[in-house]
Amino acid sequence: MSDDTKELVRATALRLFRERGYAATTMRAIAQEAGVATGNAYYHFASKDHLVQELYLDVNREHVVRAREVLARGGDLTDRLRGVLLAGVDAFADYHAFGGEFITVAIRPGSAASPFSAHSADARRLSQGIFRELVEGATPAVPTVLRDELPELLWLAQLGVTLFWVYDGSHGQRRTRTLVEGIAPLIGRLVRLSRLPVLRGAADDVLALVRAVRA
Repeated sequence: MSDDTKELVRATALRLFRERGYAATTMRAIAQEAGVATGNAYYHFASKDHLVQELYLDVNREHVVRAREVLARGGDLTDRLRGVLLAGVDAFADYHAFGGEFITVAIRPGSAASPFSAHSADARRLSQGIFRELVEGATPAVPTVLRDELPELLWLAQLGVTLFWVYDGSHGQRRTRTLVEGIAPLIGRLVRLSRLPVLRGAADDVLALVRAVRA
């Protein structure tokens, strides 16, 4: 019964987030809509931020489904990256009207909804995993020096695209799609150029910086 109640609260919150946005969806409103006591809702989810994190998890699951359809077609790094990033834009589409609210929550220091928080570990693993599949299945193969680190770098690039998408008021987020169409071949070209001895040092410096920041 406890698991059923938790799932009911979760499903109700995600529906209200889609319908009303973050600010208008209070824990009390979630509990009332779900037909449970407010204290019961808090028992399962310590705060509204934890429920936003559940939303991110759902969106990332949808993104993985869409992205794997793209990756199943094969292709080089550029084509695969373009398809996966656009699949993310499509997976997030239902939440665009409230995207600014969710970003505000996510960037707050200590927020459970931050993509870098311990609470977001499952969503982060899902998202980084799809970029790992992207890199590992690309033909021609990604240079060995980049293969281990590139999935995380592409995940960070997706966060940047998502931030742009949040503030993109163009119809159907056309500008975000144009951005993806532009950065995918740029990244693909940079990865190919990393094979050249003249750029190997620069690639090593970037990877060393990533490792230092992560440590």
